[in-house]
Amino acid sequence: MTHSRSAEKRVRQAERRRIRNRSVRGTVRTQVRKTLPLIAEGRLEEAGASVREAVSSLDRAAEKGIIHANAAARRKSRLVKKLNAAVAVASSAAPVEEEAKPVRAKAKQVAAPAKAKAPAKAKAPAKAKAKAPAKAPAKAKAPAKAKSKK
Repeated sequence: MTHSRSAEKRVRQAERRRIRNRSVRGTVRTQVRKTLPLIAEGRLEEAGASVREAVSSLDRAAEKGIIHANAAARRKSRLVKKLNAAVAVASSAAPVEEEAKPVRAKAKQVAAPAKAKAPAKAKAPAKAKAKAPAKAPAKAKAPAKAKSKK
């Protein structure tokens, strides 16, 4: 039992959010479960469309904070990897078909890591720099008036 009105309100809010989040997570799971058999059966056009829907629902769930962004990225990556493997197998079996192309998941642009620099040479001890002349002291302020207690 909660001890304050604010705690009771937080319990009510958490319950509402749990129900809403459960619905979205269920949608994501359904999309992924629909996609996997299509990939396994080799129905690549349908699988491609299904992967795009699953990726979209994963992105939406991550954007709302229902699943962690890295978890969404990992699941999208695994789905697309499976699809691309199936496409590669199909294209090696039937090189005439050009419609089954690998699908890339929408990925946010990430800056390329900076190139590693060569290790810095040992520096000689720094020479003492000439100090800049100190600024002139500011004018002294008048003392503040003391407030009297009434």
